[in-house]
Amino acid sequence: MATVSQSRRTFIKAVILAIGSAALLRRYLTPLARPDSSPLLTLARNELPANGALVFRESGMALVSDNGALYALDLACTHLGCRVNVNPADISCPCHGSRFNLRGEVLQGPAQKPLKRLELREQNGRIEVFRSV
Repeated sequence: MATVSQSRRTFIKAVILAIGSAALLRRYLTPLARPDSSPLLTLARNELPANGALVFRESGMALVSDNGALYALDLACTHLGCRVNVNPADISCPCHGSRFNLRGEVLQGPAQKPLKRLELREQNGRIEVFRSV
């Protein structure tokens, strides 16, 4: 059986290389950004129409009030992610023709899933919308 001679210098180089590789691997496997816990939108409840929608294109969301029920919907179509248009009667995707009702449920495909609902918190007459993680 052959013996492998290993100098102290070779051993230290191997340990440093292993530690450096582990650190790089850890950095690669951890997310770069932590989820933002600040609200996407803060709005006074009285600014929202009784029945209708407020569209916030820059935030990619819509606040919909439908007979007392309040929904915050993501404006990305669940088919391929195109930005949907909010109309008085429904929500439609200009890319492939999907249609959703004002609650975000699919009326017509090719989308199979409803629009994503965003987290909504209401307190002291203010509405806050958060993107769930």
